[in-house]
Amino acid sequence: MVRTEAPEDAYTAVPFLPGRLTLGGLREAAAGCRGCPLHRDAMQTVFGAGAEDARVMLVGEQPGDQEDRQGRPFVGPAGRLLDRALAEAGIDPGEAYVTNAVKHFKFARSGPGKRRIHKAPSLREMTACGPWLAAELAVVEPELVVVLGATAGKALLGSSFRVGRVRGTVLEEEIHGRPRRLVPTVHPSSVLRADDREAAYRGLVGDLEVAARVLS
Repeated sequence: MVRTEAPEDAYTAVPFLPGRLTLGGLREAAAGCRGCPLHRDAMQTVFGAGAEDARVMLVGEQPGDQEDRQGRPFVGPAGRLLDRALAEAGIDPGEAYVTNAVKHFKFARSGPGKRRIHKAPSLREMTACGPWLAAELAVVEPELVVVLGATAGKALLGSSFRVGRVRGTVLEEEIHGRPRRLVPTVHPSSVLRADDREAAYRGLVGDLEVAARVLS
């Protein structure tokens, strides 16, 4: 059966989810998701990556330019910085499952050469993409979720989430009907934009050290 794009008054990925939830099946199904308009301009769906039995899941905002081109999450500059921070905090990046709240790159073209500049996804787009994240959580069943930035926090915890208020703390919340432990921190891309990168990086590592202690 061919599924067309969801109507504007009903943006949701639900019709595109497979009947049986496995990471391979989810990844294959997500490649054809038309649940919101973001697929129109993105090169491809960027699904999560990592082991099905990962103890920790890291959730970011959305793919960036390099992720959209390569089809894998966190492979650009922010991803490389995140890997370094994880390793320094005592978490093996190779043993984590990494994904994003939104699976397509949202951007605007600007400047010389019309570079693709990141645009934050809307609440409607995050909500539409939410079933994919819920399915990933259900399959992986991580012991801990590391929330990377405000958009991921709002997708998981609601629109009142403020990363500055709770970063580096351990939260116990019900997410998609299941109790979860979460440690919020900033998105690594914010470190790259910071005036004092070293201080911002040390803050990220400190938050991830909290996550490492939870997993120890």
